[in-house]
Amino acid sequence: MSWSPFPFPSGTRVSIRRLLPDGMATDAVGWVHLSDDTHVVVATKRGLETIELAAIIAAKEVPPPPPPRERQ
Repeated sequence: MSWSPFPFPSGTRVSIRRLLPDGMATDAVGWVHLSDDTHVVVATKRGLETIELAAIIAAKEVPPPPPPRERQ
């Protein structure tokens, strides 16, 4: 599947699986910040991650995170 252009608009929460240079795969979960013809930027818990579209092997929309639990 071609991921160009990236099919999810800004503000969509997504899970993206991509290949690393060593051949292993990793996931990024967060909100689409912006995208162009070659990259997508996702706002994750660790900050902004820029992902090359050519490295993406799967992507899907995911629901918002659950609300924080109350401490007792």
